[in-house]
Amino acid sequence: MKKAEYKSPEELKLLTDKNRQETGAFIKKLKKKKPKNLDDEVHSLHHEAFESFSCLDCANCCKTIGPRLTDKDIDRLAKHLKMKPSALLEQYVKTDEVGDFVFNSRPCPFLLPDNYCVVYENRSKACREYPHTNRKRFVQILNLSHKNCETCPVVYEVFESLKKTIP
Repeated sequence: MKKAEYKSPEELKLLTDKNRQETGAFIKKLKKKKPKNLDDEVHSLHHEAFESFSCLDCANCCKTIGPRLTDKDIDRLAKHLKMKPSALLEQYVKTDEVGDFVFNSRPCPFLLPDNYCVVYENRSKACREYPHTNRKRFVQILNLSHKNCETCPVVYEVFESLKKTIP
C-alpha cells in the first residue's frame, strides 16, 4: 500500500470525486461477491497504514465531521469534564436532522490547536472506532467508508489498495 499522507479534506474530496464512479462500481462488486478475505485484507491495510500515519498530523475527522454521541458518551464526557450531563448537552451538543446527538460545532470543541484531544481517554464511541477500517464485517459499511474517503487519508488509501488487490 502507498503510504497514507496527510491530505486536506478539500484535496481528499477532489480525489474521491475523481474516483467516485470507479470506487462505486468496486463497492457494488464487493457487496455482490462478499469476499471471505475482505476483513483480513482491510485490517492488514489498516495496520500497515497506521504504522506510518499519525492522526495527530491530520485530525480531519475532528475538524470536519461530527460523531454521533450516545447517552453513555454524554455521561462519560460530563463526568470527565466535571459537569452535569444536562450542562454538557446545553453547552456542547445539538440534535441533528435525524435526531442524533452531535457536537454543536466544528471543529470538535475538544480539539486543541496541536490536534490533541482534551477528552481523548473519554472520547465518544464513534471517535474511538473511527475510521472503521479495523472493524469486522467491513462489507456492511462500504458506503460509509467510501464517504469517509473524503475525510481520512487512511480510508482513501485502503480503498485504492483494495481496488488493486481484490479482483
